[in-house]
Amino acid sequence: MTLIVSPEWLNEHLEDEDLVIVDCRFSLADSEEGARQYQASHIPGASYLHLNRDLSAPVAKHGGRHPLPDPAELSEKLASIGINSGKTLVVAYDDTRFAFAGRLWWLLQYMGHSRAAVLDGGWGGWLSAGYGTTNELPQKIGGNFLPEIQVGMVVDIETVKARKDLPGVALVDSRDRDRYLGEREPIDPIAGHIPGAVNYPWKDATDEGGKARPAEAQSQRWTQLDSAEEIIVYCGSGVTACTNLLSLEIAGKKNSKLYAGSWSDWCSYLV
Repeated sequence: MTLIVSPEWLNEHLEDEDLVIVDCRFSLADSEEGARQYQASHIPGASYLHLNRDLSAPVAKHGGRHPLPDPAELSEKLASIGINSGKTLVVAYDDTRFAFAGRLWWLLQYMGHSRAAVLDGGWGGWLSAGYGTTNELPQKIGGNFLPEIQVGMVVDIETVKARKDLPGVALVDSRDRDRYLGEREPIDPIAGHIPGAVNYPWKDATDEGGKARPAEAQSQRWTQLDSAEEIIVYCGSGVTACTNLLSLEIAGKKNSKLYAGSWSDWCSYLV
């Protein structure tokens, strides 16, 4: 099962019965921009899932800015767009270097559905290849999605505190270098990083055009963590960390977990 599909492959398989395409475009600056973009133009047959409404739970005092969605609610939404557990191939795309498509990819793994991939180059790659677009909404054909939650894929703040300094455990901060260093913090109330974390910016998993770096390059990214028995990954709110988790999966590292609340959860206990 490939984790990345090319625009060429997707274009050739648009009519496949067991394929569901999901548009995950989103803007943190304008939460409705992605939905508007989808309504205006999208890959034929694609459904839309919204980061805040579909791929996250409501924000609370703790738990971060994008808490994991309720599995039952997400399962209903996945079924409503035609996804069948263990059968349907889901291809997610965005226009932000896998930032939001990666979140859906990871959530599907977490829900026990391994048949998921992201579109290489995203929306921009599709357009650059000259393939068709539409503003027509897909016909709804319901599926049957029964989650099998992989509890070992996610950790909470108490687990991070208990395990981050143990031998064999690596804590990875996925944010841009200046945010990791505390030189800039545009969103959360406190700048800096979790003590002991090492910085692997999520954007390094792709090139400037939003295409995934080759598997060999993905493996090379993580060579300094080859001895780690457990890798805990976080970002600002548990979204872009999923791009690093995708990179780790491509690199063949199966011992990676998401700190879902991430920095926004961690620092909520410090203010």
